[in-house]
Amino acid sequence: MEIRTALALEIGRLEQPVVTSYDIGRLVFRLYQAKTHEGEKLSRIHKDYPERQDYNRLVKTLLRAGVLREKKTVPNPDVFTVLGTGQPSSGEVACCVDPFAYVSHLSAMEWHGLTDRIAKTLFISSPAPPDWKKFSLERMLKDLGSSEAYAVYRYSRLPQLRRLNLAKVGRETVHRHASLHPGAFIAVRDRRLRVATIGRTFLDMIREPDLCGGIYHVLGVYREHVERSLRLVVDEIDRHGTKIEKMRGGYILEERLGLKHGTIDEWVKFAQRGGSRKLYAHSEYSPRFSEKWCLSLNIEE
Repeated sequence: MEIRTALALEIGRLEQPVVTSYDIGRLVFRLYQAKTHEGEKLSRIHKDYPERQDYNRLVKTLLRAGVLREKKTVPNPDVFTVLGTGQPSSGEVACCVDPFAYVSHLSAMEWHGLTDRIAKTLFISSPAPPDWKKFSLERMLKDLGSSEAYAVYRYSRLPQLRRLNLAKVGRETVHRHASLHPGAFIAVRDRRLRVATIGRTFLDMIREPDLCGGIYHVLGVYREHVERSLRLVVDEIDRHGTKIEKMRGGYILEERLGLKHGTIDEWVKFAQRGGSRKLYAHSEYSPRFSEKWCLSLNIEE
């Protein structure tokens, strides 16, 4: 079997509508190491490891054959569309290009059916660059099998897992938010899509209301939808919310909506008099006040 045939089969088995140069590079590296594919010997493979020119040659071959196509909707030479995978959503493309990203904020609200607004921007969350670099190294070490193999992979100048530019997917602008706590997502079955959990989505509404349709839209969504997911929302705020986020969440859930939960009662200890703690961080301080939650209610009613 020729290696280009084996590589095309392996790319197909990724079941990704979009692949990056790193996805291809690690597959090429693995095939050169094994020198076989499903028990069949690969012809004309005499080296233990590929070099950059071997990778380039194989990519050009698959481009000419139509197995890969340059992804025109993502202006990046390290991103390719895979033959026969249909038309992916912008969220799926983003999750393939950034393996640590997930759909969040207003885009996650739309996916969960929490808003009737159609987001013109794709909101995703991904680790901040320093954390992203750490996660990428861990992923490459796992993919390649050992630190020795990773050293050879780097020496061969094969494509590494990098945080690629993702300003747009097609006509849709991408807003990539630096997430504080990775992993708060669900993987959608049969799709290369990750979406913030319902609990994280409601926490994000408190944390970044301007990325979720604005504070008034957030309050409306809480009023209409939060009760049915109260346990999950309270648990997420309790585990990952800051003190001020617990105060804001407590005010909205208990004082504004009249909802009860034992954990909410514990958040009152974070309410402290004095200072300039506000319900909405990006608006001026207001003398209208929640006595229990020690918050300036600086929004119009």
